[in-house]
Amino acid sequence: MSINVRFFASLKERIGSAALEIDAQGITTARDVWTSASGQEADEEMLVAINKEYAALDRTVADGDEVAFFPPVTGG
Repeated sequence: MSINVRFFASLKERIGSAALEIDAQGITTARDVWTSASGQEADEEMLVAINKEYAALDRTVADGDEVAFFPPVTGG
């Protein structure tokens, strides 16, 4: 049982990897995926996509899902 995790832009730099595979055991939400993969608290402004669809941090994930994290978008 595993979840594929992808990191983009500055989050990739922060984590030191573009992609990881984590054990899905005990993981229920995208927030749990972030915490397990990064060892850090989730930033509420971070963007999340589950299986290529934008989602909330509290959305449920399942074995085999791909969860991607993007830094907040800023404009100017």
